[in-house]
Amino acid sequence: MDKPHPPESNLTSDDGQPEVVRKESIHLSREQVSTLISAASVNLGSMMCYSILGPFFPNEAEKKDVSNTVIGMIFGCYAVFNLLSSLLFGKYLVFIGAKFMFVAGMFVSGGTTILFGMLDRAPDGPVFITMCFLVRTVDAMSFAASITASSSIVAKAFPNNVATVMGSLEIFSGLGLVLGPPLGGFLYQTFGYEVPFVFLGCLVLLMVPLNMYILPNYDSAPSQHSFWKLVTLPKVGLLSLVIISLSGSFGFLDPTLSLFVLNKFNLSAGYVGLVFLGLALSYAISSPLFGLLSDKIPYLRKWLLVSGNIITAVCYMLLGPVPILHIESQLWLLVLVQVVNGISAGMSIIPTFPEVLSCAYENGFEEGLSTLGLVSGLFGAMWSLGAFIGPTLGGFLYEKIGFEWAAAVQGLWALISGLLMGLYYIVEHWRRKRCELQNTLHTEEERTSLLPHGI
Repeated sequence: MDKPHPPESNLTSDDGQPEVVRKESIHLSREQVSTLISAASVNLGSMMCYSILGPFFPNEAEKKDVSNTVIGMIFGCYAVFNLLSSLLFGKYLVFIGAKFMFVAGMFVSGGTTILFGMLDRAPDGPVFITMCFLVRTVDAMSFAASITASSSIVAKAFPNNVATVMGSLEIFSGLGLVLGPPLGGFLYQTFGYEVPFVFLGCLVLLMVPLNMYILPNYDSAPSQHSFWKLVTLPKVGLLSLVIISLSGSFGFLDPTLSLFVLNKFNLSAGYVGLVFLGLALSYAISSPLFGLLSDKIPYLRKWLLVSGNIITAVCYMLLGPVPILHIESQLWLLVLVQVVNGISAGMSIIPTFPEVLSCAYENGFEEGLSTLGLVSGLFGAMWSLGAFIGPTLGGFLYEKIGFEWAAAVQGLWALISGLLMGLYYIVEHWRRKRCELQNTLHTEEERTSLLPHGI
């Protein structure tokens, strides 16, 4: 059951917020601390399980007579089923229960991670391929369940600091992406194929009883609204395009950047990993700052979002760099661009969730866990769609036109979404000003008509 809200104070701070809100933002309750621990654990564990495959699975799959195309499909199916599952779990979050969905998702994710480590014993060829698709699909669904429930619970527990908390939790997502590949590679080289998956799977399973004990249980009434009504709101539709483009930008780098760096600079595989590290660390470190700014200065969210998209577009123009710039490709420039790209991604990604949520409330969606589930599911689905399109389109463009032009096309995608979002905000601002002016004139006319004749 939701805890009753404390009585609101009539006192207001300089920023116009009730004093009780200011106190809640400083002193965390026991439920809020428990929610933070649970959300951090699922972000860290899920991202490590997701990223562990990269260093060694393609090589092992080739030993099982799996083509590179099918290996790519095994990776890609994760995003597809994560997309579909996010929409489904977001819609039925209230009926399933947020806490149950969270814990069950972690339990299944841990089990499927261990099961993936057993696949080297499967017969070569079709049997191995089929098992990979099945296990990867179930893992994607469990990940979607945990993350959708986690985002909803966090937004419910921190209604006044959603962006700050989610930005801070991105530290653990980035940490999971950073630690997963080197830890998996070390365990693989030392103990073989099975141990990395068994170790991480058991680690996730150990988090299950902890979260069953500490995670708060929130109840809420079902909503009458749907995903279709949410996503067809013009502002939410444009924000969805922003999420897809940013997720696609991240996904674009997976199949292309390592090949470009190896061919262009003749680096070893270890140094290639450090190039990716700059992006992950700068994103994880900058995200809490942009979350704090989004909550403390809400009107700044829109300009952070637009500016971040434009800077991201410039970064992708400079990754190659694109030939029309006539800039020589250098390793230091590539690393610097990756660091700036991580920061600009934080500027754009972090404000999107509170922006979608506020738009939903402005258009009549009820304030409660049901709407939070819809927004969380939509965010996860759009992110997964970008994660599927990005590497798929990136791999195709890399083969056809080379990395430099492929990165420029990816940057153009981010530029278009950012400019469209900026144009919408400008139109929204002028419409609001026009309505305020009309209301003021209407009020003045009413006052004039009420005055005695001749005065």
